Amino acid sequence: MNQNIINARVTFHSSPIHVLERFTFRDIDSAYSNFKEHSELDECVIIQTCNRVELFGSGKNYNIEKIKKTWASLAGLEENAFKENLEVSENSHAYHHLLKLTSGLDSMVIGEEQILGQVKDSITKARSTKSSGQYLNTLFDKAIHVGARIRNTTGISKGGISVGTMAVKLAEENIDELKSKHILLIGTGDISTLVAKSLGRRGYSFLVTSRTIDRAKAFCETMGGTPVKFEDVLSSFHKYDVMFVATSAPYFLITHERILNAIKENKNGMMILDLSNPRTVDEGVATIGGIKLMNLDQIAEMVDKNMRSRMAKVKTVENIINEELPVLEASMNRLDAEPIVKDVFKNINSLREKELKKALQMLDEQDEEKIKIIDELTKAVVESILSQPMNNLRRASEQGNHEILEAASKLFDYKKKE
Repeated sequence: MNQNIINARVTFHSSPIHVLERFTFRDIDSAYSNFKEHSELDECVIIQTCNRVELFGSGKNYNIEKIKKTWASLAGLEENAFKENLEVSENSHAYHHLLKLTSGLDSMVIGEEQILGQVKDSITKARSTKSSGQYLNTLFDKAIHVGARIRNTTGISKGGISVGTMAVKLAEENIDELKSKHILLIGTGDISTLVAKSLGRRGYSFLVTSRTIDRAKAFCETMGGTPVKFEDVLSSFHKYDVMFVATSAPYFLITHERILNAIKENKNGMMILDLSNPRTVDEGVATIGGIKLMNLDQIAEMVDKNMRSRMAKVKTVENIINEELPVLEASMNRLDAEPIVKDVFKNINSLREKELKKALQMLDEQDEEKIKIIDELTKAVVESILSQPMNNLRRASEQGNHEILEAASKLFDYKKKE
């Protein structure tokens, strides 16, 4: 292969989050320009999330030590910081890793949905800065397509796998046109954070309340949402269509009486999801007409069921990846032949046009219709002569036959443009 693909990564597999954070790039644009300038990479793509920092690079003679040195310089680290943290894959192993990434097998939570969008964003960014090119664009486009197809056909991403995600999905399933409804999140702890993240990813507006307005404001600055005073909420439950309750109150915060009064004014009904432990919503609320109540135990049971379902599909996903890997590898190998093929067609077409012009002058042909026929004839002759050997060259390239590529380069006097 004329171009080699490398993947260098620091992920949650080898590094705890507080260590991983040290390897992140503060300025992605600067990182792209530095890697291309100092690491002998022709192309590069950076994937950076809370669970991973990865560099995909393409180059004929890349240098892993230069990559490490550049990375360390950008992140403000010593080069020896990479000892146990850095994983490196090349060519087919790098393709295999990217397929696992896009299909959800390399995530902290199997089948996690967000990583596919993050990979798409990464290649879009690389394209916009002209950091990626033919090789990495092809690799990422195909890997994203395969990953999306795997998710759709196997269902590995279906169902919520965190209490927060599941709670939001249940609200979506039970409330029509949720985006037009009034959503309230009570609490600012860990589960509330998961709920807020899920609501934010799906584009929902929501209000947040806590014991103090300052705590609600601080939460909203990080997680989104609009803060509202706790006292105002207690007297206005009728304003909300969906309530996520995740507090540590040692008593029923949502009482039967309060919801009974609320439902008299809210004729459309209400869904309440009690994510607190111990419960802070009176179970008697479920007996009120128009109220849909779900508690933490019910939701956690669904989460566990979905997780077991996902794990059961891992082998199927792995089998599909193993089937797709040779196809992807052939597509990448074929790229090595394309510059030669294009150069040959370009040079021969130039000769064709030159000889055609001489022949038309000798014939003193002026008839536009006849000139067009002769032109099409010469094109067809060139195409018929070249198509078979060029297709053979492409097939040889797909199979990784470098000897034929080298022979073709010499035969057609092809010189790679630097």
